[in-house]
Amino acid sequence: MKNDLALKLHEIVHSGVKTPFYYYDTSLLERTLHAARASSDQYGFVLHYALKANSNESLLPLIRQWISGADCVSGNEVQFAFNNGFPSEGIVFAGVGKQDDEIDLALNLDIACFNCESAEEIEVIQQRAARLGRKARIALRINPGVDAKTHHYITTGLEENKFGINLWELESILDLVNSCDHIELKGLHFHIGSQITSLQPYKSLCLRINEVTTWFENRNIRLEHLNAGGGLGINYQHPDEEPIPDFNTFFSLFHRFLRLRSGQKLHFELGRSLIGQCGSLISKVLYVKKGLHTNFVILDAGMTELIRPALYQSFHKIENISSNGANLIPYDVVGPICESSDCFGKAVFLPETKRGDIIAIRSAGAYGEVMASRYNLRNLVRSVI
Repeated sequence: MKNDLALKLHEIVHSGVKTPFYYYDTSLLERTLHAARASSDQYGFVLHYALKANSNESLLPLIRQWISGADCVSGNEVQFAFNNGFPSEGIVFAGVGKQDDEIDLALNLDIACFNCESAEEIEVIQQRAARLGRKARIALRINPGVDAKTHHYITTGLEENKFGINLWELESILDLVNSCDHIELKGLHFHIGSQITSLQPYKSLCLRINEVTTWFENRNIRLEHLNAGGGLGINYQHPDEEPIPDFNTFFSLFHRFLRLRSGQKLHFELGRSLIGQCGSLISKVLYVKKGLHTNFVILDAGMTELIRPALYQSFHKIENISSNGANLIPYDVVGPICESSDCFGKAVFLPETKRGDIIAIRSAGAYGEVMASRYNLRNLVRSVI
């Protein structure tokens, strides 16, 4: 962590802000948003912000300055996006299990599009739209059969996953859509996973999108938009070396390999790549417990504040910003929760650490605060900007 940021965090703690807390670097967030927009605008691509990554109300006005679209996966996210200034015509409602009242909410707000994931979902949206006298604009979420080569809990583009419509279902799905007078097919949606660090899966996705688009074209169906999802990863190992993802290479790959038809728009739903590096979880050392083979650093933050390491063994860089000693010692860095999985990292080399030291767990801007819980009746913690 850069010295000026470490000093700022110490000032925040010494001013009386209780640990743990989430710290957000809005300067880095703005530079990241600018980079994403500048790269995507070269090709006329349309960006949506995935609220599931982080829905902190203090950050949304800045995000909305650069990205007017919102990708939502619940009715509450749809309402939250609308309440926070995202226009209805930029809101897309995705998710494999939309409830009836959530569908009604989105229809009444006249959102841009529902991303539909099954035949029965289309039937239900047709029924709800007919009941309300509305027309529902939809995109079909297609399961492209592309392996994102990421953790199996966060890959979404294979037949074994719960998401999307399989390619062999398309004929019957199209017949269903054509029979629904309150459904308007606007596009196709694809999403292959999250924290994808290789561009090869995206190239494979482009080629599959071309095949599927041709299938519709051969049936004289014009699609207004294609949505290639998101999932672009960040550098968890070296956040200071690569604070902003390589958006230029990412978007240029889609420009090279995905064939858009005349008038067709390509949409993306970015979350982690925009917000992930901008946040850190700041904690204090409660105790250092020395064992025969393992030394434990016990923090006041736990899996209730950042569940990713416990949920799918994710890596986050951990830094002791109170000490810059050269003598590094391996510690298991753990939280106070009554679960053995409440561990941020094993054999983490830190300077000699003592009670009261301030620890920064980096790259926690995405899926940190938004996944927090009150397990063990812990309080939800604040964020500092």
